[in-house]
Amino acid sequence: MDIETKTIVVVTVPGVQLLDVSGPLDVFAEANVQAGYQAYRLVVAAEQPGPICSSSGVRLEPDLIISHGVEPSIDTLLVAGCPNAAEYRAGDATTNWLKQVIPKVRRYGSVCSGAFFLAATELLHGRRVTTHWAVADQLAQKFPELIVEKDAIHISDGPLRTAAGVTAGLDLALSLVEEDLGSSIAKRVASQLVMFFKRPGGQMQFSRNREAALAGHMALQELQRWIAANPHLDHSISTLAQRLNLSPRHFSRMFRSEVGVTPATWIKEARVNAARHMLEQGQLAPKQVAALCGFADSDTFRRAFVRLVGVTPAEYRKRFASKLAPPNS
Repeated sequence: MDIETKTIVVVTVPGVQLLDVSGPLDVFAEANVQAGYQAYRLVVAAEQPGPICSSSGVRLEPDLIISHGVEPSIDTLLVAGCPNAAEYRAGDATTNWLKQVIPKVRRYGSVCSGAFFLAATELLHGRRVTTHWAVADQLAQKFPELIVEKDAIHISDGPLRTAAGVTAGLDLALSLVEEDLGSSIAKRVASQLVMFFKRPGGQMQFSRNREAALAGHMALQELQRWIAANPHLDHSISTLAQRLNLSPRHFSRMFRSEVGVTPATWIKEARVNAARHMLEQGQLAPKQVAALCGFADSDTFRRAFVRLVGVTPAEYRKRFASKLAPPNS
């Protein structure tokens, strides 16, 4: 085994999400314990000297100041995110420093919305990346040269590693430990930190971005409210068009133009969202939920749910059902 100590640098900005930094660092620190030697040297970097105030108000003291130059011994570079990363612009010094460092390191990547800062270097063209589900669409729009995979917990693309929202940074760090030190040590780290060695499912099971948002003119929005409130009813194109006194063809064209998706897509997402809420109550079995939400059968329901949420209805119910649900439901 290579016993050379690898330097891990986590780049931070003002307002950084504390867990984006502390989560991965705790994984690497525990790997040192489980390996029995200092496999990793852990460094927090910032653009300027002085404490970094995180989004929670807790302050971090940086070990490495970006404005002082490039540290030559970096093995792995990770960029942490912050709640307003989609609008926040990291200083030119940070972007320029990343441009200098990335070609020299073995691995580089981001945690959560840190992908925005990494993408600003223009070094990720054509790369597969992920980020927090809430800002994945914004990342894809702002940097169309990226291939954004919204459901992934973490992604490896060559030397690039990116993680989804917040706690996914732990999953990413654990995967790096497995790469470096093997699965046996990585599993011991996971056990010690009480985390999944391989987290089941993707991040879309946590997403609320797929709530069927109302759009279009007032009559269309009223129709969408009615569909969402009555997911079990017949929502064929002809039935919906009739409610608005339109021809089916004109209704379909207008709906897609104003809402941005076809009626069938919107209805399916509304039904899945209704199903999610029912499953979270924990009182109904997936088969009952399927019928109450307008799905033809359990198989159709299961396929639609997995495609939009990333896990089966049964798995979703098990993970997210209210603890106040009757124990025998």
